[in-house]
Amino acid sequence: MFVGHGLLAFALVAGLARLRGWPRERALTVGLLAGAFGLLPDVDIVYAPVALVLSADPGGPLATAQAFWAAGNLIHRAVTHSLVVGPLVALGAWAVVAGDRRRRTAGGVGLLALPVVALGVSGMLGSAVTVVFVAGAALLAFAGRRYGLGPAAIGSAALVGLATHPFGDLFTGEPPAMLYPLSTVPTVERVALHPDPTLHLLGALGVELATAWLALFVYLAVRHGTERPSAFPGTVRGVVAGRAGLGAGYAATVFLLPAPTLDVSYHFVFPLLGLGLVVALPTPRVVRGATARPVRAAATGLAAVTVATLAYALVYATVGW
Repeated sequence: MFVGHGLLAFALVAGLARLRGWPRERALTVGLLAGAFGLLPDVDIVYAPVALVLSADPGGPLATAQAFWAAGNLIHRAVTHSLVVGPLVALGAWAVVAGDRRRRTAGGVGLLALPVVALGVSGMLGSAVTVVFVAGAALLAFAGRRYGLGPAAIGSAALVGLATHPFGDLFTGEPPAMLYPLSTVPTVERVALHPDPTLHLLGALGVELATAWLALFVYLAVRHGTERPSAFPGTVRGVVAGRAGLGAGYAATVFLLPAPTLDVSYHFVFPLLGLGLVVALPTPRVVRGATARPVRAAATGLAAVTVATLAYALVYATVGW
């Protein structure tokens, strides 16, 4: 759900802004800011590369990957994924770009106080991660201001991005500690989409892909307008090349690779993303209208990954489960 966090926040904020009559470019700008805030909580994984370097694992790629996540999980999905801390950070992001000097000062002090709280709850590691978290929030707030957004828009984008992020993590791994610092123990259970671990993984991937399609739909609707709704489905089809159907061939990996699970999925995910990247490579054909070639490439790659996932799931459910 790494990318999906940002895509969901983008779709919600950009779509709502456009529905409220915002100009297209402004709606996309605030949507992109919300998407960046939606990705921000995962800065808590920055500790993992440092720990991995300090204790290099000679056991090969799989062991190294497992060591990476083991290190990251020491503080992952705690302070940065809290529904208590997130709104406070959003409030601070609003305050530091407010026109009133006292509000800016109060916002800065409030953001700086959060690492102190984390220090008492999670020690130096939690405090250090919180410093990176609040610094990232402040930088995003200033970036939003730089691109012409007001404090209210910035604070709202921050709130949507930070508040929606923890819910996406309910499909994968350990549930977030949503009430941190009031409680460091997760108060919710992970959502089990299917008792079979492979089908659960495919279901979680399906949620991610559905979020990506929603973001693409909102982008096209905002960017190109819906003055002629009857023509809009054609706009969506126009950015997906027919070669995306090649993704169906990925179903053959059911017989070639071990069944993936949340614990071990690298051998499944990396070739899948590689397939999407290869299929997304641009061709000389130019899309009609104002749709940029990168959008066509991204849409085609997304379609290829979607077709591949559906084909794999169908074959696995037929012969592998």
